[in-house]
Amino acid sequence: MSDSLQLILEDTDGTQLETSCTRFAVMWQGREVWIQQAGNGQLMIGVDVDEGDTEYANLVLRPLATNLVSLQLEMEAAEGDDEHVHGPDCAHDH
Repeated sequence: MSDSLQLILEDTDGTQLETSCTRFAVMWQGREVWIQQAGNGQLMIGVDVDEGDTEYANLVLRPLATNLVSLQLEMEAAEGDDEHVHGPDCAHDH
């Protein structure tokens, strides 16, 4: 299976450009939102990590059957940050 994504980009006037890449980003609210394949036919959407961020989120789309997908939001600690990240198993009162 190829890691290449087929893209169709469309201008406001309806002009389309087809291209392919291994991943791409969309600028949204001043952040890069990256889209790429994550193996096994999964598509991962994740935001870039800025200095000072304590965690980041990835949205993983998993194809199940025709017209069905499974969504999973994965919260990960930002690299290089040894501070505690609150989660469902941290035993702190939230």
